[in-house]
Amino acid sequence: MSTPNEIVQTGMYENDAFSKWLGIELINISRGYAKIKMTVREEMTNGFKIAHGGITYSLADSAFAFASNSWGEQAVSIETSISHTKPVQIYDVLTAETSMKNKSKRLAIYNVTVTNQDEKVVALFKGTVFHTGKEWK
Repeated sequence: MSTPNEIVQTGMYENDAFSKWLGIELINISRGYAKIKMTVREEMTNGFKIAHGGITYSLADSAFAFASNSWGEQAVSIETSISHTKPVQIYDVLTAETSMKNKSKRLAIYNVTVTNQDEKVVALFKGTVFHTGKEWK
């Protein structure tokens, strides 16, 4: 079995055009854990000139995917939700950090906290994955 970092870097991130477009950087990957970051660009804003909610959601969703797949078994999302707690501005540097809350043979639940460069929480994400039984190679 590959290491968590190899699974995420080689098996997932290298083939993830959307995470690359977001400008996501991998900071720390370990079994059941991911910490990633990105900088908000002008083309990621909405009509209020703040980051579109989908940007924060996408960052959190990528962290969730990386953490849940780091076990070596392919996992797919079956339910997610997000609460946006503060507006996100152009050039904010966002960090998403996961914490696994529960893992069984087939299901796992994760929380993801998204903070800005001032360490203010800007979003809280919760997700559930289904482990498919297929190994990452």
